[in-house]
Amino acid sequence: MREEGRGCAGILLAAVGAVVSVLSWAPRARVNVHGGFEGTHRDLSVLYVDLPLVAAGGALVPLAVWLLVLRTSRRPWLAAVLATGALALGVWGLLSWWTPYERPEFTG
Repeated sequence: MREEGRGCAGILLAAVGAVVSVLSWAPRARVNVHGGFEGTHRDLSVLYVDLPLVAAGGALVPLAVWLLVLRTSRRPWLAAVLATGALALGVWGLLSWWTPYERPEFTG
């Protein structure tokens, strides 16, 4: 594989990583954007704080693994497999760690 092809594949993997991470994060963030019952729990900071961080992480984690494996082993197929695995682990970690803030229910 030529050098240009490797670079394009890494950029494509970073773009796919950003899209996948944002699409997997969005259903959980919907609660904060819509506000829940009568809009009482609305928090739009998820759009200008969390969204860019999730997209950057989804792009940079697989790209970093891709470049590291290419530098050490020079096998593009191995780099693609490991970068895809890193993306899957990153999305799993995001979904298991990040939970949107929900104000406690008042009963009384």
